[in-house]
Amino acid sequence: MKKIFASLAAGAQLFAAGCSSVNVSSILPFGEGRTVERSRVPADSVTYQCAGGKRFYLRYLDNGAAAWVILPEREFRLDKVSGDSGMRFGNGKAELRISGEEATLSDGPTATYTACKIPAAEPAKQ
Repeated sequence: MKKIFASLAAGAQLFAAGCSSVNVSSILPFGEGRTVERSRVPADSVTYQCAGGKRFYLRYLDNGAAAWVILPEREFRLDKVSGDSGMRFGNGKAELRISGEEATLSDGPTATYTACKIPAAEPAKQ
């Protein structure tokens, strides 16, 4: 019995040593080893680039009556508030002001995202 176990162990070692040069991705039926980068932009949202390299995503809800703010660490809803100029959304704590092409997002008493703009589309690469 010990001879059989020793033979199996030796065979397993030889098999493992022989497999070290096998390119596993070449034998897998579902890919060629390529890594496909998935978009990190949430569906149906607009990207805002802000001062200090900050970024957030915005999705309008209920035909513009509300906005869904997507930050790296959390998401929340803001309802449209009547404002003097531009658009203003709030929930009692956070506030989003959009005036022309610029937006400011405040979370509490301070503006945490300032000088936010929708980046220009990059030209298509040929």
